[in-house]
Amino acid sequence: MNYRWVFRESPDDNIIQQLTDQLRVPKSLARVLASRGLHSETDARGFFTPELHALHDPFIMDGMEKAVSCIERAVKNKETIWIHGDYDVDGTSSTAMTLQFLREIGASAQYYIPDRMTEGYGLSEASINKARSVDATLLITVDCGITSNEVIDYANANGMEVLVCDHHEPGDTLPNAHAILDPIKPGCPYPFKSLAACGVAFKLIQAICANRGEPERAYAYLDYVAIASAADIVPLIGENRILVHYGLQLLNTFPRPGFKSLIDCANLDWGNLTTSSVIFGLAPRINAAGRIGDAKRAVEMMIQSDEVAAYHIAQELEQENRKRRTLDEYTFDQAFRVAEKLLEGGKRRSLVLHSRDWHAGVIGIVASRLVEKYHLPTVMLTTVDGYAKGSARSIKEFDIHSALKQCEFLLHEFGGHKHAAGLSLPEENVDTLREMLDDVARQQITDDMLVPEILIDAPLPLNELSPTFFDKLKRFAPFGFSNHKPVFVTEGVVSANGVKIVGNNHLKFRALQSNFIIDAIGFNLGNKMGIATSGKPFSVVYTLEENTYNGNTAPQLRIKDIKPDTDTTNVNGKL
Repeated sequence: MNYRWVFRESPDDNIIQQLTDQLRVPKSLARVLASRGLHSETDARGFFTPELHALHDPFIMDGMEKAVSCIERAVKNKETIWIHGDYDVDGTSSTAMTLQFLREIGASAQYYIPDRMTEGYGLSEASINKARSVDATLLITVDCGITSNEVIDYANANGMEVLVCDHHEPGDTLPNAHAILDPIKPGCPYPFKSLAACGVAFKLIQAICANRGEPERAYAYLDYVAIASAADIVPLIGENRILVHYGLQLLNTFPRPGFKSLIDCANLDWGNLTTSSVIFGLAPRINAAGRIGDAKRAVEMMIQSDEVAAYHIAQELEQENRKRRTLDEYTFDQAFRVAEKLLEGGKRRSLVLHSRDWHAGVIGIVASRLVEKYHLPTVMLTTVDGYAKGSARSIKEFDIHSALKQCEFLLHEFGGHKHAAGLSLPEENVDTLREMLDDVARQQITDDMLVPEILIDAPLPLNELSPTFFDKLKRFAPFGFSNHKPVFVTEGVVSANGVKIVGNNHLKFRALQSNFIIDAIGFNLGNKMGIATSGKPFSVVYTLEENTYNGNTAPQLRIKDIKPDTDTTNVNGKL
């Protein structure tokens, strides 16, 4: 795939120079800070040193006082609390965290996770009926509920009080719940709008702890929030950055038995876990519980106090994840063939794919892979109980949730975010959805939007690299959405010792510029070998990392793209 190289916007050189002098960092890193909106020494030091006292007062969130009051009443009166969650990482983590906390403060609490295959996403009458069978009087939804108007009416009619704890986009009308905690609902004054569902549930816990005069007790649950926030790809800025920073500290020092077991099964480096460890190591295994079988296993593993029992569940999830990978490859291969046929005319600006044979547990993953391959918004659908159900994933600047809303009359239900959504519709409407969504995409997606961008933070001469540089770079973590690893560009590079293809089409060489040499690897960039072996200088876009091999750790460039210098002299007018 060809990429367009684009520099992030940054303020004038005076601000960059000021940050360089005040923080004693290289100009390239000062530019990274400035391009992320950190224009003062105070902002930058707050970014480098996240502090728990900087978290917002949870009672700013609309509905919080009512929510705390009804939970305290239920605990005092020994009423049964019913927690309804979701089957993904955010949903199971939110459920486990809320359940564990409520039980620890003396509540009688039970939970329900819907079956991905037979029930799908969201609150259901089946859950309400089970709640009533155990005489539950208070229902708490986590990671769902904000659009469950009819089902919440059903709960109310059955004598249940409902507390919605969600982070998704609300519909045109809010449900008739006793309290709704969702920072993006209309009129909510909470200043940080990008919490994961687990982050919203944590604010509820934080409020209860503050109400009880023990505010620091809430921080013991930040490991849940770190895992959920990283896995749900929420922006790791502002409050999320603080929550994930301290949550990772918990995971690396005192992981609860369930997480420790999963870390061991995934062969991760306990003590050095990062957001990447969560996204690529822990999250797929937690998700596998619901993709292949019963997601309740993930909740049980997380709340388990017995290490042996926790390890047995973690081993189950490890096996399920291996099955999931096999299904991924099979489904991707089939979806790829269908996509190629749809794209033969070359005019489509979206993909809507449907097969009754695809496994509902992996189509979201495959949709993401297709977006990566074709750089087109993609909807993947299978058939469950007579309905086409599935997942939508999008490209930058195309709001898939808004696009689906324009097709709402075709759908049975839908919900989600700008970049990802879930939906279901009658099978007979799939072809119409394919054409109508493509009409919306053709109206909104420009030619430039079809070319994926690589956003560059700063130019970097290789001779600026040093142990001190790497130490300062580490302080930009935790990395994730809206706080990606800094991306640098260096021109005038040559290979010091030839170029090799290693593994599955990976480019490997030693990059030389201005008498400075460093190892470099470019995954899946074997087709760019001719640029690196032409004998002419070339430019590389990359992130920096440390590679450990045979017990030795050394810095290297993780190359994202390569171009001849003649093609990059005017990247954004700045090279």
